[in-house]
Amino acid sequence: MTDAPETDRRFATTLARGLAVLRAFRPSDDGLGNAEIAARTGLPKSTVSRLTFTLQSLGYLSHTRRGDRYRPGPALMALGNVAASSLSFMELAGGPMQRLADETGTLSLILVRDGAKLLIVKTWRPRDVASLWLEVGHRLPLGGTSSGHAMLAALPDDAFDEVVAADERLAEGRGAEIRKTAYAQLVTGGFVVAPPEAYYTPNIAAVSKPFHAHDLNEPVVFSCGAMPKDLSQERIRTEVGPKLAHTVQGLERMLGQSSAIAMRG
Repeated sequence: MTDAPETDRRFATTLARGLAVLRAFRPSDDGLGNAEIAARTGLPKSTVSRLTFTLQSLGYLSHTRRGDRYRPGPALMALGNVAASSLSFMELAGGPMQRLADETGTLSLILVRDGAKLLIVKTWRPRDVASLWLEVGHRLPLGGTSSGHAMLAALPDDAFDEVVAADERLAEGRGAEIRKTAYAQLVTGGFVVAPPEAYYTPNIAAVSKPFHAHDLNEPVVFSCGAMPKDLSQERIRTEVGPKLAHTVQGLERMLGQSSAIAMRG
């Protein structure tokens, strides 16, 4: 395992703390005060006060109308749009993933790794069908989700070691066992399904497939999910899983690249 980046003399601690403040915000928040940000980040409130003042001065945070509460600011939104538009696969994926959502009646999404969790960065909702409440910015655990298991299967060894060290639920060989099982699912069927008894919540059923874009140094995950009553295990394995695998493989062919599993191997 590689050394933690915090021990490298090139590591900018103040910058890392500022980014931790920005990552503390969730889509459901109605603004956050310094005390709430401090609780979520583990940083001292005095440090958070200096960081939020600086970030607000630069436009990355903005004040709400109610006292000392902050929201993501225009500079942060602009930065996110620049990041999304710089990834060529995101625009290409839009049409196929919307068709997949409509055909299967599932919420289709892209997730990226955010430390020891997954972060939803794009969703496609099926037209005229009620779908899951998951939104962009929502974080999911790596253990107990098909998307997390797919990510564990496709991560390079050093990143895999990093997430196992950060999540005690993956310790004592559990992460390695998930990785082995998910990898076998990808080789034999082209998609990953977490066993229902291992789900972190009983309200979501999903199927996932990793994708390795040339723009990024580690995989992202494409996923389709719905309420278990609408997405049975049988339907996952016979319909939605194969359609998801076919859609992601089509994107790989359009971009002329290998699968995430082939690249890991």
